[in-house]
Amino acid sequence: PTVLATIHKFPSLEPSHFEAFPSTFLHAPLRRDILHRAVIFEGDCHRFGLASTKTRREIHGSGHKLRPQKGTGRARLGDKSSPMLRGGAVAHGPRPRDFATRLPRKMYDMAWRNALSYRYRRGQLVVVEGELEMAEPDKGLALSVLRAHGWGNEGGRSLLITRFERYNLKKAMAELGAEGRVLTVGEVDVKDLLEMGRIVIEKEALLHFQEEHSEE
Repeated sequence: PTVLATIHKFPSLEPSHFEAFPSTFLHAPLRRDILHRAVIFEGDCHRFGLASTKTRREIHGSGHKLRPQKGTGRARLGDKSSPMLRGGAVAHGPRPRDFATRLPRKMYDMAWRNALSYRYRRGQLVVVEGELEMAEPDKGLALSVLRAHGWGNEGGRSLLITRFERYNLKKAMAELGAEGRVLTVGEVDVKDLLEMGRIVIEKEALLHFQEEHSEE
């Protein structure tokens, strides 16, 4: 079975025609648990474990014992790299590590279909024919288009997804950070599909996602 999506012209947003998409792609049942696992998976993959403290072997200086083991009336102490001393090593401190977790590919693809289906059912998936591009990188023009359709900050911001880099649109939107974002298909994650008020996407970009994250 299929569902119909309205294809619009940009920037007028005049309906052009209907296009059928598989119901497993745009009308999949909502699975909050799968979406949650996908967002956690993406966050772990993007996390940089760069915090690093020096161990005793990395402290510069002699390994000579600072004072005798017995007879001074003071606590036992080894060399200058001891964690008890200022400038010494850090006991059990953080070291560079990989925080990435694993998620089966079929489950991650299901999360993509769930996110797009959620937007489609709520009427928050706007599919555009052709390119989401402007004649010039004019932020005033971009702002007027966003406000004319209720896509700006007052309407919950919008995520604009393009198949390839659209220089003029991206440059104009970069100066309107509070109004929305522009991402290419290679920059989008499941979290991006969920965090803004709506998705405005080129038809070619949606077909790319269908091919990349289909059930087969």
